[in-house]
Amino acid sequence: MAYSVKSKKSGKMYYLHSKEVKLAGGRKQRIFYFAGDERKEVLDALPDGYKVIENARTGLPMLKKK
Repeated sequence: MAYSVKSKKSGKMYYLHSKEVKLAGGRKQRIFYFAGDERKEVLDALPDGYKVIENARTGLPMLKKK
């Protein structure tokens, strides 16, 4: 089951995803993002050490380190 959050502002469901990206210097970094649909990178749980916050202006969910 995918980890999802419902926006308090819009009421829309967002699903948590993660993928590894390659930075300009060649270093790899894992990123987390929310999307309105389930894709192949969907996560089942919130990563350790993170919490979900919501942007007050846009209503979009974001991850923040605890």
